Amino acid sequence: MKLKICGMKYPKNITEVGSLLPDYMGFIFWEKSARYFDGIMPDLPKSIQKVGVFVNASSSEILEKIEKYNLQAIQLHGQESVEFCLDLKNKIGTKIKIIKAFSVNEDFDFAILKPFEDVCDYYLFDTKGKLPGGNGITFDWKVLKNYPSTKPFFLSGGIGLDEISALNEILKTNLPIHAIDINSKFEIEPGLKNVQLCRDVALQRPYEIKNKNMSYNVNEKGYYGEFGGAYIPEMLYPNVEELRQQYLKITAEPEFQAEFNALLKDYVGRPTPLYFAKRLSEKYNTKIYLKREDLCHTGAHKINNTIGQILLAKRLGKTRIIAETGAGQHGVATATVCALMGLQCIVYMGEIDIKRQAPNVARMKMLGAEVRPALSGSRTLKDATNEAIRDWINNPVDTYYIIGSAVGPHPYPDMVSRFQSVISQEIKAQLLEKEGRENPDYVIACVGGGSNAAGAYYHFLDDEKVTLIAVEAAGLGVDSGESAATSVLGKIGIIHGSKTLLMQTPDGQITEPYSISAGLDYPGVGPMHANLFATGRAKFISITDDQAMQWGLQLSKMEGIIPAIESAHAFAVLDEMKFKPEDIVVINLSGRGDKDLNTYIDYFKL
Repeated sequence: MKLKICGMKYPKNITEVGSLLPDYMGFIFWEKSARYFDGIMPDLPKSIQKVGVFVNASSSEILEKIEKYNLQAIQLHGQESVEFCLDLKNKIGTKIKIIKAFSVNEDFDFAILKPFEDVCDYYLFDTKGKLPGGNGITFDWKVLKNYPSTKPFFLSGGIGLDEISALNEILKTNLPIHAIDINSKFEIEPGLKNVQLCRDVALQRPYEIKNKNMSYNVNEKGYYGEFGGAYIPEMLYPNVEELRQQYLKITAEPEFQAEFNALLKDYVGRPTPLYFAKRLSEKYNTKIYLKREDLCHTGAHKINNTIGQILLAKRLGKTRIIAETGAGQHGVATATVCALMGLQCIVYMGEIDIKRQAPNVARMKMLGAEVRPALSGSRTLKDATNEAIRDWINNPVDTYYIIGSAVGPHPYPDMVSRFQSVISQEIKAQLLEKEGRENPDYVIACVGGGSNAAGAYYHFLDDEKVTLIAVEAAGLGVDSGESAATSVLGKIGIIHGSKTLLMQTPDGQITEPYSISAGLDYPGVGPMHANLFATGRAKFISITDDQAMQWGLQLSKMEGIIPAIESAHAFAVLDEMKFKPEDIVVINLSGRGDKDLNTYIDYFKL
């Protein structure tokens, strides 16, 4: 049984839905449709057949769209005659399939199908309504018991999660159903698909779907399982609510996508390489690939998110940007995009982190940012975030807060994850080219708040054949009292506007975290990762300072790559697990080690 997702319109949304690998994706070329497509077609996996949907179009128009968009199938949804279909078939040949659609109600006469038997490859049955399709109305599938042909057909017409039980009953019959066709009931608005709902259908074949959220991604209320939400002061409610209502619509706009993708390509330097680490692979007797986010402009993955959020801030009319940073990479990335766009930038950074990340502080200042120290608490990332939130409360009108990790109130964790999802999107395409398959066996990433891991996991979340490994900072040891291993030490609590796992005392006071890595000493973890841990979807491993530092040196000597200390934690998993020779292991190398040279120098007495 195959799946067709129809009525695609926006490039970013097309790419996200395409990552689910439906068998067909439909693009409507009828100008009267609210889902009319006339934009830039993003690259899609080769396994997906692109279907052009036409209503009483001329053969010349159809041929032009086939050529322009490299269509593999044509769906005729009007009153096209047998003669028209035959003429079109002769012009396009046998490689491009013809799907003839018919609108069905309880009075439908199946005898009208017979003349079309030899001039089309498939039928499609949709609900008879005011429009040729996309009405969201379900017809009575029982009428299909009178289907007189053996020609396979697409079943369409108001298919949603509420129709799954009835759909499964019709699928149990001997009817030659080739694919189900979903459209309007899986949308946020016409042409903008709800990726989560599409994912539920795409990954639960043959569509034995329960009427509940089966996804590891965020739901419509901003929760990942029991984690997430928006626990915010009343003063921030208008800002956060404005974001929640606008971020999906704005980021799906063709103009936004065009600017975002152009900057990722020409400014950030994407796609980043997926590098086969030959010497590491030989030593550990498995296939190890490194996703080289360290080669992004500014030296880490953080720039992917700040590019997206600065474009969003401009469209919301904000003129003042604030951010928090720990290791300094997000601060540098925020200062960079503010310089690019000519906006005021204020970065909050813990006093301790300012000292141990002096090179990044200098970069931020060179880029025109004001760096404000956080002097309370542990004077690290948590406290910098606290200060940024206080600033936002005091300046709610003109200020936009670019959060750097997959933390904070909804929609930030989802928004950051979406902007970072370009990492896993590229991994799939690059592995297909290098290994002939899109999915690795393992994806490994370090986790503090969790933005690089969210991006590396994103397109693999609901494919449980891909093992996700999250690497936390154990500091001086999980039981030492000097650690940031949230999965081991954390309990459910509220931090920075989100319900998640949080290191805290029995009476709910936040425990001060520790790691030699400035980017991993956060007392909590993003709600996506809290859910991945709670459900067992991801395996969490804690790595000490000593293990991470030794791996920073080892990677440098074995592959000629000096990693950020955060990233070095991820490599230590190679000593903790046993992989098969045929396994494909992808490690997200989230940042380069320039910023950590002083720490490396002090540690190794270089």
